[in-house]
Amino acid sequence: MKIQNVIREINELAKQFDELKFMEVCGTHTQTIAKCGIRQILPKNIKLISGPGCPVCVTSQYDIDVVIELALNGINVATYGDMLRVPGTNTCLEQVRAKGANVRVVYSVEDCVKFKNLGNKTDDIVFFAIGFETTAPMTAYALKKNLAVYSVHKTVVPAMEALLKTGEIKIDGFINPGHVSVITGTKDYKKLKVPQVITGFEGIDVLAAILMLLRQLKEGRCDVENEYVRAVKDDGNLLAKNLINEMFKVSDSDWRGLGVIKNSGLEVKNAHLNARIKFKDILKNVPKPKENKICRCGEIIRGLIEPNECQLFGKACNPDNPIGPCMVSGEGTCSIYFKFKNLR
Repeated sequence: MKIQNVIREINELAKQFDELKFMEVCGTHTQTIAKCGIRQILPKNIKLISGPGCPVCVTSQYDIDVVIELALNGINVATYGDMLRVPGTNTCLEQVRAKGANVRVVYSVEDCVKFKNLGNKTDDIVFFAIGFETTAPMTAYALKKNLAVYSVHKTVVPAMEALLKTGEIKIDGFINPGHVSVITGTKDYKKLKVPQVITGFEGIDVLAAILMLLRQLKEGRCDVENEYVRAVKDDGNLLAKNLINEMFKVSDSDWRGLGVIKNSGLEVKNAHLNARIKFKDILKNVPKPKENKICRCGEIIRGLIEPNECQLFGKACNPDNPIGPCMVSGEGTCSIYFKFKNLR
């Protein structure tokens, strides 16, 4: 498929519509769109909107406050690097570590398991586990190694469904995540009655997905199509899904910007390894979070505004001094817009 032909057909089909809004729900797709200047290639009536595709960004402020409280109470906390800089109500994990709390950055769950096996007390180590279905299997592996976990793992489809139900924004089609779909497969998306295309991470993949969405709209179809056939199978990764089902149970989950979404979380089944239960006496004292009312990350996550519509963007809030999580993570919409500000 030649890129020139794809762009030509996109332009021809777009003439048949008024404004169309397509939402991607994957931070890596957001990066590709910005890096490749895809918005500049598209006809003006096709608008690409970034949705809740960044796991760091959608982690609720309450959950950040909870893990900070664990660290302040002498619990060894291990997590991925981006989580250290996400602001809680009063501080962040990076700041409490600077004051002496034992907060460790790990690059994989295996790092965390190795740390536990170095003779440290298992009871004093908690892995702060974030991510969608992509990273949940590795956390399940850690649970099998008897590592305590504070899980904020989330599932993508319920969030997409919640966005459609709010009616806050018109979504004509979804560009579905590639990495998540490698695990889940294609079938879970079929409950969403809107055109969808699962796609890969090259510029041509995203453009092909847009073309496929346009073809669906032209033909009056509402299908889940798979452009990323080189990696995604209809049934997904059965081994990974079985591992998730073995170690987690579906639960309600609190999403930044979206609130509590029913059946969108993955909670640890084993009470002895579930940090929410294991350390409930510490966590019961965590107050309701106070969110920064000027930061508009919640609206950005829902696709209601673009980063430059927030008065903090690029000024008080920048990668060196992030006010909200969307500026912290490399998959955050604000961070991507800031990095590629000349290609928006």
